[in-house]
Order: sequence, then C-alpha cells, then structure tokens
Amino acid sequence: MEKKPQKPQRKRIGKPETEPAAEELIRLNKFIANSGVCARREADELIKNGHISVNGTKVTDMGVKVKPSDTVQYNGKTLAPGKKVYILLNKPKGYVTTVKDPHAEHTVLELVKDATTERIYPVGRLDKSTTGVLLFTNDGDLAGKLTHPSFGAKKVYHIFTDKAITKHDMEMIVTGVDLDDGKASADAISYPEPDDHTQAGLEIHSGQNRVVRRMFEKLGYRVRKLDRVSFAGLTKKNLQRSQWRHLTDKEVSMLKRGIYK
Repeated sequence: MEKKPQKPQRKRIGKPETEPAAEELIRLNKFIANSGVCARREADELIKNGHISVNGTKVTDMGVKVKPSDTVQYNGKTLAPGKKVYILLNKPKGYVTTVKDPHAEHTVLELVKDATTERIYPVGRLDKSTTGVLLFTNDGDLAGKLTHPSFGAKKVYHIFTDKAITKHDMEMIVTGVDLDDGKASADAISYPEPDDHTQAGLEIHSGQNRVVRRMFEKLGYRVRKLDRVSFAGLTKKNLQRSQWRHLTDKEVSMLKRGIYK
C-alpha cells in the first residue's frame, strides 16, 4: 500500500527556547513586604519617608516597580524575599508587640527568635498587658489582608472587668461606642460564665488601636485582664503562654483563601 507523503515540518519562528524570559516587574511595596520587613501599607510609609533605595538611589514614589534582580535597601540594609514563614504565639503579659522599640524592656520577637532564620514581624498588635493569639509572618500580602477590616478576619477576646457588666452596656458595645477616633462596635458579646458578669466574650473585626479596652473604659469599666483566644480562626489550643508553633499547610491555605472559621 502506498504511503502517504509526510508533511514538511514547519520551521518554528520566534525566540529561541534557551533565551531567558524578561524579569517580571513587581511593585516596590510588594518587594519590601515579601522581604519580611512589614506589610504593604507600612512599606508605602517607608518609601514615602525616604527609607528605601533602589540600585543606590533613594526612592519616594510609591508607584515604582522593580525587578527581582534590583538591589533594594532599607536604611542601607539589602532586602531579599525569602521563604514564607507563619508562626503562632500564645503571647504573655509584659511584651510589646513591635519589631524594635529602644524604650521597651521586652518585645514579642524575643519569644520567637528561635522559630526561624527568616525576618518575620507580628500581624496586627496586642498591647503590652494583653495576652493570647498573635501571628507572625514574612508574607506581606497575607498580613495586609488579615489586618484590614474589609477582609473579615475575626478576633475573639475574653475580658475580665472590675465590676459586673450590665446588659445595657453590652448592647451599647454592639450598637457602637463613640471613641476619640470614631465609633467602634463589636459583632457579638456574651457572658461566658452565667453566674459571673464581670467576664465577657467578645467578637470584633475592628482594627482600631486598643479598641476593646477603650470601649469598656468609655463605659466606666476597668479591664483587669484581656486575652485574645482566637484570630482569623487560629486558636491557642495546646499552646502554653510564651509557646509558639508553625502553622500547618492547611491553616495557611485557609488564611489565604479567606476561610476564617
């Protein structure tokens, strides 16, 4: 049987396969966030205030884009995006939630210094006297989402006050309390112990500074103890005070997908 003639092979036109692809440009604030210095919003402030240089030139334009091969420096230190790390701490009292504070006796980074060699920072804040769930990462994109109220990362607190909390004041806390920086409200509040109304369990999304303490203080209560029992679905289960652990792959995936149970 006669064979069909083979079709002539077409010569491929285009760039040779060995030619490297052009480097992808990324926004400078994202590069900084991926290096573990801070979240994107804080990175914008660093750029605006002249703390960042690219290839030896100070940059103050927040819209600048850079290549992965560019030399980006923060106050003279070269930044490099590293492996993504996610660490959960059960914060004790007496530690300031900051990367560096010359006036603080202790910072939370001291508690996780052996957790990783990557540069990490806390996601959000817990004041010096507040205990409980605190997340650390060098993933600037995720940190930005978790700290922005529009993404709905739920925070749950256990509050202990100096006197019984009235039902009227609990309703006020849900309706809204006028503070110096605007009205603040909780999503839900209840008595965790039916026979002890000096305690309250509170769910909130607000990112205002010290908002839980300030709401109670505005209504005439002194907060004796404040403990964050949950943040974005992460709890301190099986973690003693000052202990930390790495998040599981499943937990990281849930955070990135916005599944905040």
